[in-house]
Amino acid sequence: MAKGGWVLWMILVTGAVAVAVFIERLLHYHRAQINSTEFLNGVRNVIKRDNIVEAVSICDATPGPVARMVKVAILHREGGKEGMREALDEAGLIEVPRLEEKLGALATIAQIAPLMGLFGAVLGFVKVFWQMQLSGMPLQPTEFAAGMWQGLICLGAGIAVAVPTYVAHNFLVSRLNEVLLDMEKSSTEIIRLLGDRGGGGYR
Repeated sequence: MAKGGWVLWMILVTGAVAVAVFIERLLHYHRAQINSTEFLNGVRNVIKRDNIVEAVSICDATPGPVARMVKVAILHREGGKEGMREALDEAGLIEVPRLEEKLGALATIAQIAPLMGLFGAVLGFVKVFWQMQLSGMPLQPTEFAAGMWQGLICLGAGIAVAVPTYVAHNFLVSRLNEVLLDMEKSSTEIIRLLGDRGGGGYR
């Protein structure tokens, strides 16, 4: 740690931020993703009994954006299929940014961590040449090694942070896409179900 200098500390702090963001997003997606098939079956069964109040209650009791999108469609059923689609589009403008939140931070860390490592390496070499200029003679191996240690440690740390962060970002993007696909499928299914039954006859 001492040989890496202050740049190494910056890289480690950046890595800690990446870990915190990954854990938070992973838990968020875990809560957001539900068994949409089972959820829709339950909603479909009560809607077939023309019990909208119970259908809304099921949505309220189910966490995640899929349930909230289905609830929006149910509450706007009187507007027909077009009215439900417009309401779902507006709801999606709220839900999608929530799901994508902080993914940009992970992508940024994956990109800048190697650059921070490279910066530390450059500082290490600058340190070596600065000492050579001050002494006016070739450095002793121990003096030369100090700058090299700083450069190599920082470069290695930057790569060590960047690679898992990049993998973590892609993994979270895949989880995000799964949630978005569930939202799209559920929205299409609830529009079809409510549209086929019409706006009236519910209680």
